[in-house]
Amino acid sequence: MVFKRLLGSLGVGAPTVDTVLDPAPVLPGGALSGQVHLKGGQADFDIEHVTLDLVARVEAEHEEGESEGAVVFDRFTVGGGFRLAAEETRSVPFTVTLPWETPVTELYGQPLGIVLGVRTELAVAGAKDKGDLDPLTVAPLPAQEAVLEALGQLGFGFKSADLEYGHIGGTGQQLPFYQEIELTPAPQYAHQVNEIELTFLANPAGLEVVLEADKRGGLFSSGHDALTRFTVGHHDARDWTAEVDGWIRRLVEHRSAYGHGAPFADHGHHGHHGHGEQHHHDHQRSGPGMGTAIAAGAAGLAVGVVGGMVAAEVVDEVGDFFEGDDESED
Repeated sequence: MVFKRLLGSLGVGAPTVDTVLDPAPVLPGGALSGQVHLKGGQADFDIEHVTLDLVARVEAEHEEGESEGAVVFDRFTVGGGFRLAAEETRSVPFTVTLPWETPVTELYGQPLGIVLGVRTELAVAGAKDKGDLDPLTVAPLPAQEAVLEALGQLGFGFKSADLEYGHIGGTGQQLPFYQEIELTPAPQYAHQVNEIELTFLANPAGLEVVLEADKRGGLFSSGHDALTRFTVGHHDARDWTAEVDGWIRRLVEHRSAYGHGAPFADHGHHGHHGHGEQHHHDHQRSGPGMGTAIAAGAAGLAVGVVGGMVAAEVVDEVGDFFEGDDESED
C-alpha cells in the first residue's frame, strides 16, 4: 500500500491517508463503498474527522465567456473522534449514498469525458488537509441506459458530454449543475436539426428526460432551439425505441406557433418550461454547448455498435485535470 502524504497545514510528520474505492462502477442514487487507510505520523494525533467530498469538473458560462472549475456536490463524514498513534495503521470502511443526479461517466464501459472524483479531507488539531482525488466511475441507471440505447437504435450518434453550471427551469433539479449529452442527429432528422442535447434528472421515483434540439433554419426562418421534457419510471416496461422516436418527433416538429418566450437562462442555456409530460418553447441559446473530452463521432449509442464510440481524447489524468483547484470551500 502506497500512502499519499498530506502536505500543507498538517505539516511534516503528520498522518498520511489513502482512500481506496471499491472497483465496480456505481449508479446514481446507489451506494459507494471503500476504505480510508490511515497511517500515523511521527507522534500521536487526534483525528477529529475523516470526510469525503464528491467533486465534479463543471463548465460555467458568463459574460466574459466560459470557464471550468471544481464543484463539491456532496460531503460525507465517515469517521473521526479517535487517536491515531505514531506509525499506527488503521482503516476506516465506509458506504455512502450518491445523489440521484450524480452524472454518468461511462456508457457500456466507454468513458464519456465527465470527470468526477472523491477527495478525502483529514481534520487534525483544528487543521484540515485534503488528499489526492480518486476518480469516480458512474454507470447509467437502467432507464437511462434504455433511453440511450433507443437513441442509438434510431441512428443518433454520441458527440460529447459535459457538466453545465446552472439550473433547468421547471424541473426538480437538485444539484447546482446538470449533465448535457450532445448527440448527432439520426439520418431521418438530419435535415431538421443540427444536434440533440439530452439531460437526465434522476430522482427516487424515476427520471426527468430533458431534450433540446438545435434546429436548422429554413428559407424564411432562422434556426432556433426547441425544448421538451418527459418523465419515466425507473423500471418502466416500454417499447423504448418507439417511445423515444415519438419524443424526438414531437420535439423537432413543433412550430413557432408555440410562442417565442424570452429566454429563462438560469446560468445555463436551457429555457424555462413548466411541469407536465411535454412542454415546448423556443428560446435563444446563450452560447454553444462545448463538449469537454471526447472526439465527435457518428457512431450509434446502442450496445451492438458501441465499439464505434471512440473515446479518443479524454483530456487529462484526473489528478492533472483538477490541479490548481481553489481549495476555499471550507
